[in-house]
Amino acid sequence: MKKTILATSLALAVVGFTGTAMAGGGDDWADKYLTTVQTQGEIGIVKVNPYDFAPLTAIIDLNGFEISDVSVRVVPKKGGAEIAYPVDKVALTTHNGIPVFGLYPDYKNTVEVEYVKNGKKIKEDYTIHTAPLKPLLFDGQVRTFPEVKPVKVDKKFKDRLYMVNHLGADEGTIGWDNYPVVFVADTTGEIRWFMDWDKVYDQDTTKGIAMGFHLAENGELYWGQDHYYARYDMLGRKVFKRDMPRGFTGFSHAMKEMPNGHYLLRVAKEKYLREDGKRVDTVRDHVIEVDATGNVVHVWDFNKIFDNMRDDLLSGLDAGAVCLNVDEGHAGETMDIEPDAPFGDLPGVAAGRNWAHINSVDYDPSDDSVIVSMRHQGTAKVGRDGEVKWILAADKGWGDLSDKVLTPVDSKGNKLDCDDNGRCAGSDFDFPWTQHTSWLTSRGTLVSFDNGDGRHFEQPAMPTMKYSRGVEYNINEDNMTVEQTFEYGKERGYEWYSPITSNIEWREDKDTFFMYSASAGLFTGEPGKHFINEVAENGKVKVELTVNSMAKTEPSYRALIVEPGKLFN
Repeated sequence: MKKTILATSLALAVVGFTGTAMAGGGDDWADKYLTTVQTQGEIGIVKVNPYDFAPLTAIIDLNGFEISDVSVRVVPKKGGAEIAYPVDKVALTTHNGIPVFGLYPDYKNTVEVEYVKNGKKIKEDYTIHTAPLKPLLFDGQVRTFPEVKPVKVDKKFKDRLYMVNHLGADEGTIGWDNYPVVFVADTTGEIRWFMDWDKVYDQDTTKGIAMGFHLAENGELYWGQDHYYARYDMLGRKVFKRDMPRGFTGFSHAMKEMPNGHYLLRVAKEKYLREDGKRVDTVRDHVIEVDATGNVVHVWDFNKIFDNMRDDLLSGLDAGAVCLNVDEGHAGETMDIEPDAPFGDLPGVAAGRNWAHINSVDYDPSDDSVIVSMRHQGTAKVGRDGEVKWILAADKGWGDLSDKVLTPVDSKGNKLDCDDNGRCAGSDFDFPWTQHTSWLTSRGTLVSFDNGDGRHFEQPAMPTMKYSRGVEYNINEDNMTVEQTFEYGKERGYEWYSPITSNIEWREDKDTFFMYSASAGLFTGEPGKHFINEVAENGKVKVELTVNSMAKTEPSYRALIVEPGKLFN
């Protein structure tokens, strides 16, 4: 029978002892210095926010007892989303207690816990109080997090949890140098986890914003921010937080764990020596591989791999949104690319300018290659030797690399009639433009979030004619062909258009494409309404949530799915 336990157990609460008292011992030492503490259950006390990192987590201390077969359920509010998960011995031992994840903020949570102790199966309830969401003061508002509103949630997806990597606003522009606002929402829009940004961000020393979040197979969270990269578990236990290797800086956008435990980091190079003898700090054009202890074991210098020579797409970009630099006053205008433009974070060719803007990196273990999304060029696969294996982009301006450009084909393998600007007659095929997250899928395809700026190397007659897509491609490397197998978003038009950021991935667990159109509404003059979607292969929407910003020029970066069953098991 289920019971709520209000028992008294021995918790080693030491009351004002001295070193002498401890050393002296004595038969009455325990009576004098130890006392019993009332606990809610048959083991130890509850510690909320145990690592001072994730305020909506807790640990139920083991208090010296040995337990097994542990499961946890956070009882949902009426009509709310349930969070339940098993806890294995490794997690119990690591945290010396039962990890509790997914509490509601500012709420008296009920948490059901089951476990076996001394051969007896125990089921008990814990009451865990939490504090309100941590606020940010901005523009006269007491800010917490964007509002998450459900639009459609298929009943089979009700237990989904979505982590959002949000970008705050600052002085009327995107808060590129700002606190990381990272949180998990359930499908009812409730916040169930957030990172205490003050634990990883120091406004006096930290630049940029935390980006590139991924959950490892063991449930640990990793990401980077300008000069550091880090890995913590979801309770906030620090696995590591390391400075970027000397000589490299400017981390943003992409970090990826490799099968061998190494990491791929998208960085920039300090004091890069150009062929003309000038030394510059480069911009988003290097990928490094670091091993488990932080040694740099390989460098991909894309200035040399691609000779930063293609400015065709750069010339067609919207001057109002070059990813990190947003200026509403120039929205819809094309970029003015000057060969002698100043060095720095400015669009232009040559090392020292934002010519590539690598915003995602993936690893293909089948041939030890990396796949990079270069927002200002295209998506490409490159071997460890620096050899370009293929390019997914319109065949214009590639010079000697033109033979690496994939040829579009239909479902029967027939070549499509495509012009140099990427328009393919009589077909829905299109290339990804200023894309983000070109990632491999578990079924061997490639997905990419086609943001759609500079589509066909131009700006449309009206900005509202723009659209974004989540798209899947089947690439045949032997034949050097590419087939488009899925798209979603084009039919949504300008409402769903995200000029920057965003992501897509294939979710094998529910056979859906998970997408976050993370900067939708950026140029509407109003706070943005961004879209989280899960869409089946037939185009049927299974989930739609809107993430509603509280200020203009306040997009998100990416989102990902959190699976509680993997966090502590």
